[in-house]
Amino acid sequence: MGRLEGRVAAITGGASGIGLATAERYAEEGARLVLADRNEDALAEAAKRFGDGCTTLAGDVRDEAHQQALADLAVSHFGQLDIGVNCAGIGTVAPIDEHPIESWNDVLGICLTGVFLSIKHQSRVMKQAGRGGVIVNIASINARVPGHGMAAYCSAKAGVEMLTRVAAMELAPEGIRVAGIGPGFVDTPLTGFAKAIPGIREAYLETIPLGRAGAPRDVANAALFLASDDASWVTGDTLFVDGAELTKSYPEILRLASQGAPQT
Repeated sequence: MGRLEGRVAAITGGASGIGLATAERYAEEGARLVLADRNEDALAEAAKRFGDGCTTLAGDVRDEAHQQALADLAVSHFGQLDIGVNCAGIGTVAPIDEHPIESWNDVLGICLTGVFLSIKHQSRVMKQAGRGGVIVNIASINARVPGHGMAAYCSAKAGVEMLTRVAAMELAPEGIRVAGIGPGFVDTPLTGFAKAIPGIREAYLETIPLGRAGAPRDVANAALFLASDDASWVTGDTLFVDGAELTKSYPEILRLASQGAPQT
């Protein structure tokens, strides 16, 4: 216990799923929290949970003014920013020849541009403080594994993996480590569709050699390791937390969705 005592972490997408689980895990280890999310109600509930050790800022990760304000809030409220965890994400499913450009822009904007802006402003205040820091970016196994109908999401997450490597290279001389996590199928609001359409959750489970879906805390534990001194020589890499799902082929989501969709 206490591995993050005295440190301050800013977490985007911090009101639910992996972001909220990471906030809980960090708080258990002594960190103070600055949480961001565009769901204001969920953010208010998270703030109640963490009490005085938490402050929040609602907004969209695609908005650079919001990202700048979030990093600055950590400094103005708690005096420092030591850790950034970039969890905000969305996904869409559509054949590539029918994929709406609006959906493409939304996914790339939140999942990739949002991570870029997070790194930009988190590293800015870390460099100003001169104490180094850690940035953890949530990618996906879809950084490596293509999925039917997932052109936008796969492209965005592949970009996050490479952005992590570039940022690690550039920021290492400042004592700032940058690492990624590539979750497999995890039970979060983002994967709720798998329960709504018959057969999809089962298809995912068949591709996970360990035989179960991940829990948000599984990923949060990895985020704790990467942020802690135990990972002091880890930077530039993406740790895949997936029950070995990366070793198997990905479910054909479009086909399963068309077979399992309710008849109209």
